[in-house]
Amino acid sequence: MEKRDPFWSMGGKIPPAPQKAKSEERIKEEKTESKKPEEPPKLEELESEESDVEIDNEGVIEADTDSPQEMGDENAEVTDEMIDQANEKKVAAIDALNSGNLESAIELFTEAIKLNPRLAILYAKRASIFIKLQKPNAAIRDCDRAIEINPDSAQPYKWRGKAHRLLGHWEESARDLAMACKLDYDEDTSAMLKEVQPRAQKIAEHRRKYERKREEREIKERIERVKKAREEHERAQREEEARRTSGAHFGSFPGFPGGMPGNFGGMPGMGGAMPGMAGMPGLNEILSDPEVLAAMQDPEVMVAFQDVAQNPANMSKYQSNPKVMNLITKLSAKFGGQA
Repeated sequence: MEKRDPFWSMGGKIPPAPQKAKSEERIKEEKTESKKPEEPPKLEELESEESDVEIDNEGVIEADTDSPQEMGDENAEVTDEMIDQANEKKVAAIDALNSGNLESAIELFTEAIKLNPRLAILYAKRASIFIKLQKPNAAIRDCDRAIEINPDSAQPYKWRGKAHRLLGHWEESARDLAMACKLDYDEDTSAMLKEVQPRAQKIAEHRRKYERKREEREIKERIERVKKAREEHERAQREEEARRTSGAHFGSFPGFPGGMPGNFGGMPGMGGAMPGMAGMPGLNEILSDPEVLAAMQDPEVMVAFQDVAQNPANMSKYQSNPKVMNLITKLSAKFGGQA
């Protein structure tokens, strides 16, 4: 014969969870979450991303900040007369340069460039004067234009390499000077290349070392992320298994056939008396238990009890709550074995 629990068959209902109790429970959870300690920053994050490399910067100067020099209109139509005039200006500029009149030489080369803006040597020559005037950025601008016009000319690489050397751009300087020697070797360019190259190599080695460390750190971080994801997955599986186990166990408690009952009400102090409950075996005994009555009047306990009644698997959430578990244990013990 099927065993029925007279207490749960009375048709009562658990009173709705008081809104105040829900709010207090939520506030408690939020406070608990806000108190969680933040993870300390990783050691790598506290260190400099890239340590300084010691380089001999003797001869390095401050960058010039003058307005860009005139470049001429590269789309202008150049006549034969303009070409002749540009050549005359070039000769005059070289004479001024040989006389040490650098500013005049700059002006004359500029006039020549405006007349014939597609002649690379004019820019290279003007760049050489900017180097003498310690204006490396202006020299680089002229060399860039000259290389754009004629990438096979050694002169603009030579002067751009020297400009980068003045700025302490060792790797750029070494590349340009090496290209100049490759296109048209000269001893002056080769000598400067030998001076610049060791510093450029030191920087390149430092960069490779830094890149290796960065790659190693990224690999380590990826491994840590995979490990953490696997641990989270395993933890979720364990929790799910625990919920299934606890739900099955709770549903088999004596006195709770088929799981937690969905109706539980009419208790004294919780909405009125339960008609017809007089003489029910064990009912008067459970209602006379002061601990049970106190628990029934505790909003927190009733919210939890209703939660478990709707889904027995939720009991795992209250394993550490002695008030809730005490009520469940007492009810199970009192009504277990009732026919």
